[in-house]
Amino acid sequence: MTKIGRPVNLVSIGVSGKENQTFPKLLSLVEQEAKEGVDLILLSELALGMTIINIDGDDVAKMREMAKQKGVYIIFTSFRHGEKGDVYNSSLLIDRMGSIQGIYDKAFPFWSAEHNDPPAVPGKDMHAFETDFGIIGIANCFDANFPDAYKRLSDLGAELVFFPSGYSAGASLQAHAINHNYYIVSSTTVPDCLVYDINGREIYYQNTPGINISRVTLDLDRCIFHFDLNLEKRDKLLKEHAWEIEQDSCLNREAWFTLKAVKPGMSARKLAREYGLEELAHYKKRKSDELDGLRGYSLRSL
Repeated sequence: MTKIGRPVNLVSIGVSGKENQTFPKLLSLVEQEAKEGVDLILLSELALGMTIINIDGDDVAKMREMAKQKGVYIIFTSFRHGEKGDVYNSSLLIDRMGSIQGIYDKAFPFWSAEHNDPPAVPGKDMHAFETDFGIIGIANCFDANFPDAYKRLSDLGAELVFFPSGYSAGASLQAHAINHNYYIVSSTTVPDCLVYDINGREIYYQNTPGINISRVTLDLDRCIFHFDLNLEKRDKLLKEHAWEIEQDSCLNREAWFTLKAVKPGMSARKLAREYGLEELAHYKKRKSDELDGLRGYSLRSL
């Protein structure tokens, strides 16, 4: 089947209960879901409870081997020791070759984790990771309460943010999707899965006791624009490329619209650039920088 747009096939696996929060169980669930065509499998925060893992140990080695064997990215979150013996709540991004491509140490540990013995310490920065399907970010559980973390991921170019967590977060995640116009996909120990669209709309929710497995496909070629300066260009593009590109949502109150490709081989994002349309995130950043220059300082620095 010919692909339309830039589809990414994702599986969110959330578990709860001691009988499910074991490494053999997690590995078997990953093996079950790592079918042909799956790009990334997201595991929930605390999928192993409060266990501290050794990233050079057998369990991580087995997860890495599974990623390599199945040709799938895996995001696996657990506590780990840093180089100086500190404890971090870390999300490992394992790539299709079984390598640890990157580690995100939770920037905002939950207050109870700060009082563990030893306590969990905060990570130093947010990170964006370049995969073969797009640029992704990771934010973890209590991070949902801190908008600066999500702004940082936007500044780093994230198109899709994964949210392994111990709770659903709900409207907090929606706010970040609205403000930064990237997809957000969660996996929690509720267990449930939420997916927010680039326009902030909730497009998926599932909650299943014990083990929640959600399978979603997102199009990373879809793009969002403000009405400002774009409407005439949009209309020209849609007239000249009817049956190839379509407007799939129009939010009049927000003054936003989204475009997507409907013909194989076409890219809505590329064509929009050729017609001079400016994507919403870039537009907001450009105007913010211009206005900061006029006033002589940034409101964010106050």
